[in-house]
Amino acid sequence: MMARPRNHRPSARKSSHSTLVFAVLIMSTFVILILLAFGILSVPSNNAGSSKANDLTSIVRKTLQRSGEDDSKNERWVEIISWEPRASVYHNFLEECKYLIELAKPHMEKSTVVDEKTGKSTDSRVRTSSGTFLARGRDKTIREIEKRISDFTFIPVEHGEGLQVLHYEIGQKYEPHYDYFMDEYNTRNGGQRIATVLMYLSDVEEGGETVFPAAKGNYSAVPWWNELSECGKGGWVCCYKRE
Repeated sequence: MMARPRNHRPSARKSSHSTLVFAVLIMSTFVILILLAFGILSVPSNNAGSSKANDLTSIVRKTLQRSGEDDSKNERWVEIISWEPRASVYHNFLEECKYLIELAKPHMEKSTVVDEKTGKSTDSRVRTSSGTFLARGRDKTIREIEKRISDFTFIPVEHGEGLQVLHYEIGQKYEPHYDYFMDEYNTRNGGQRIATVLMYLSDVEEGGETVFPAAKGNYSAVPWWNELSECGKGGWVCCYKRE
């Protein structure tokens, strides 16, 4: 007798396809979770009580409520001030202000900008401050600050630059600019910049704002609008006091 060939079982193919689809779903879920963890993706909310992405009135209200709470323990907390572009405030972040000022003071020089053609530093009328760089990891205090920045931004310490201390006299400025490099020269030394952390080391009676002219929102809704300089009214302004 001749043996009949076994019938092909279509269920095996279906099982294989199901396994493949399941594996793709698992991988997609994993990728989405990673993007959410690093803040590349955000989950939209349709709740009536939730604030809009650039609702500055709501942001200010929540900030004032939080500021009125007992802050004697100097709790560190994050305040989102703009989603487009992404900007946050880390409250009670730095205690070493005086140390950084004393460390940088003897080495301050006129600030420069990067020449787009050569990638070298050059003088410019758009930047009139003075400043100096502090070498990465130069001492225990600096390493602790760098680690703190890394923890808050989720960017590894080795991907950061040395701290730069800047000083502005009355009337000095740095006109609107981008912190990322627009030349090919500087990107060879570690790649492109993806984030900037500003730390206020001292208070001033007037001015001293950092303005984000590209930020979206109703700027005049903030309670301190009338206290701002003309420059400060040109966009979303950050003029937080040293905490």
